[in-house]
Amino acid sequence: MTVVTRFAPSPTGFLHIGGARTALFNWLYAKKTGGKMLLRIEDTDRQRSTQEAIGAILDGLTWLGLEWDGQTIYQFARADRHAAVARELLAAGKAYYCYATPEELDAMRELAMKEGRPPRYDGRWRDRDPAEAPEGVKPVIRLRARQDGETVVNDLVQGRVVIPNKDLDDLVLLRSDGTPTYMHAVVVDDHDMDITHIIRGVDHLTNAARQTQIYEALGWAVPAMAHIPLIHGPDGAKLSKRHGALGVDAYRALGYLPEALRNYLVRLGWSHGDQEIFSTEEMIEAFDLGSIGRSAARFDFAKLEATNGHYIRNADDARLIQAIDDILPHIPQGAAIAANLTPAVRTQLLKAMPGLKERAKTVLELIDGAAFITAKRPLPIEDKASALLTGDARAHLAAIHQRLAALPEWSVAAADAAVRAEAEAKGVKLGALAQPLRVALTGRTTSPGIFDVLDVLGREESLARIADQAAG
Repeated sequence: MTVVTRFAPSPTGFLHIGGARTALFNWLYAKKTGGKMLLRIEDTDRQRSTQEAIGAILDGLTWLGLEWDGQTIYQFARADRHAAVARELLAAGKAYYCYATPEELDAMRELAMKEGRPPRYDGRWRDRDPAEAPEGVKPVIRLRARQDGETVVNDLVQGRVVIPNKDLDDLVLLRSDGTPTYMHAVVVDDHDMDITHIIRGVDHLTNAARQTQIYEALGWAVPAMAHIPLIHGPDGAKLSKRHGALGVDAYRALGYLPEALRNYLVRLGWSHGDQEIFSTEEMIEAFDLGSIGRSAARFDFAKLEATNGHYIRNADDARLIQAIDDILPHIPQGAAIAANLTPAVRTQLLKAMPGLKERAKTVLELIDGAAFITAKRPLPIEDKASALLTGDARAHLAAIHQRLAALPEWSVAAADAAVRAEAEAKGVKLGALAQPLRVALTGRTTSPGIFDVLDVLGREESLARIADQAAG
């Protein structure tokens, strides 16, 4: 048997982080087993589904590197097939027409609430002759669900889940306007797409029992199911907007690398010993459904940032240039930064990257750390840095300028030797010269190694910036 999983988001908003993890788990399980992951856009809610949201989902999956197999399936386009299956159930006596009015359904709900019961359809049209139907009421088609016994879901994560059938009413398959319900459409689509494993959030566990009843009524094999835990915020409450960024697009704009976000997400609810960092190949090799926990996972922004910092420090320098290019269309200042990225600046950026990435945890911090490369003279000086430019410091800068200007070659080693010689000549520690020099070159108190900064900026620009501050 070829394993076939599916990711089936509703396009009513961005690809949120919980959906991204669900897609990742489906993708990993398909890769681990040599199977396929399909993508189905569940766009039957025509009022809330948007092309913008569909685009955001496809873009988010692509950015995360979670490619799907085959063509994207759009659920709404299959409405005729869903309706045909509902009518097959009707013809087989496994479903029936229900003529209950909206007012009757409201009354059922109100009575259930008064009696402290969950709202359930009371089955009043289950065995009633359609000839008794009230005039002008268009019927829905309801499943003739089993009323006794129990429905069992042997879940690959949650274990054996038993739901008494008395708690499952006759659900609607086809609305009065002929459109299918979500519950019915999902079953038909999963069957027709040959889905073998349904991996989704634990909030769908009750749906699993209802959908199992539809499968059984149709005589179709029920796919294996794995309901994974929800993601909670750091405070233990369900992850929501108040916890911060929710959409994958927001994490990209905050400067997280897709490979780092993938690594962080795989560890939310799944574990493999004490290992925290996984290459894509290691994830695929190690992933299994049996190691997914049942408890809700807590989203830890500090841990995500630390994971991202690890990936940045260990990334190829050219990969980080690409990451900067990738983020620019998604941040407010992106267009201005892109305009400054001339071939010459890119060369400088690549040269500076070893020092920049040691200090950065996000791509935004890389960009911020590299700001000194394109800064225009006279350099803006941060307040904290300005305090370091004392009279003595400016005198040191004038002396350093003289030594550096006399260098026959411009290199890290030559600049290092020149500044150290000046410190020795003045009888001061290297830091007494290096700090004001850093301020003169970058306008800040922190930067990559100061001799690397001199090398990146080059002779002409370095000397001009030093002269600016030496003169006061």
